[in-house]
Amino acid sequence: MDLLNSILHPIHKEGHKFIAIAAGVTFVAMFLSDALFWLCLIITLWVVYFFRDPVRTVPTRSGLVVSPGDGIVSKITKAAPPIELDMGDEPMTRVSIFLNVFNVHVNRIPVAGKISKLYYHAGKFLNASLDKASEDNERQSVLIKTEDGKNVVVVQIAGLIARRILCKMISRSKQASVSV
Repeated sequence: MDLLNSILHPIHKEGHKFIAIAAGVTFVAMFLSDALFWLCLIITLWVVYFFRDPVRTVPTRSGLVVSPGDGIVSKITKAAPPIELDMGDEPMTRVSIFLNVFNVHVNRIPVAGKISKLYYHAGKFLNASLDKASEDNERQSVLIKTEDGKNVVVVQIAGLIARRILCKMISRSKQASVSV
């Protein structure tokens, strides 16, 4: 039970309405067809799993940059920062992390610092693994100024399945989270 609880708890509050909808559809399906019920139950369990927000223990040493999210590092390259952040076109190191539908989709701010600019860009919902998704898809850009004056940029890009980006700031004692 502890293992199951550590995987599924806590659930991000933004997921509660989606879980309720899936559970309601599953309840109705129970009266319509056994096969439909089981399919809907599996989908409901996946929705619960998708919206999990596990507790993270973050190292606190000065100058660290931690991964903002689960997933696989798909590319490390030099690239200009997003134009909407007005940082010029000098290339910075870009680390791209791809989250599949089984990864935790609550991301965190990867460095200690002050958020100096947020920019939301409405867009398409192409498969996030495509190169053109970084330009065409809905995205949230965050510019963070670290305590030693360096700039760190985090850009979240929505995809085909994870189509919403919410940026929530929470108290300084907790890490800021951004969910897709």
